[in-house]
Amino acid sequence: MSPPILEARDLWKSYQGPAGPVDVLRGVDLAMAPGEVVALLGASGVGKSTLLNVLGSLDTPDRGAALLAGTSLFGLPASGQARLRNEAIGFVFQFHHLLPEFTAIENVAMKLRLRGIENSKALEASRLLLERFGLAARLHHAPDALSGGEQQRVAVARALVGDPKVVLADEPTGNLDARTAATLFEELHTVARERGIAILWATHNEALAARSDRILRLSDGQLVEA
Repeated sequence: MSPPILEARDLWKSYQGPAGPVDVLRGVDLAMAPGEVVALLGASGVGKSTLLNVLGSLDTPDRGAALLAGTSLFGLPASGQARLRNEAIGFVFQFHHLLPEFTAIENVAMKLRLRGIENSKALEASRLLLERFGLAARLHHAPDALSGGEQQRVAVARALVGDPKVVLADEPTGNLDARTAATLFEELHTVARERGIAILWATHNEALAARSDRILRLSDGQLVEA
């Protein structure tokens, strides 16, 4: 068995509420293998987004550790965390967050350009992914000229370009109709399997979650295997 690509060890996180501190994460443990697709279920407000943000080093836990390929995320300086996020973690959000002034292919390629990869190579890698997601005819369209499903496909391609070790997806199909959501999930799942990319995705869609390798449920600040 290969070592985990993503680990959480005893993660705790609280926020200040009107009546005092509220524990959102209470000793969360997690281990994911390369290429594994894990669905994260839980009621709204239970802390799924918080967990994804901590695992992606966008937020800091009160205590505990998160490790990516054996490297402690919070043992790195801010610059090291930023570099690791860019090179090894892909993010997909419910709202695609594409940059409106750039075309679809430019939005995807920008992630590689920020690594210092030559523009022509960044565009070629982006083109191949977008074509795979059925967007060959939409490469040079601005986001506002794309449908919601097309915009989310661009966001998924942006997360996958450059073969990160992990993709963290927060309700990536939440704004899509059932057919588009299922197609996008299958595309994401297939590419992840082929490239050995681990995916942790938060969702309310139990039918799609059932197609994952594992289902975890976040309840009372802890993860339970479903």
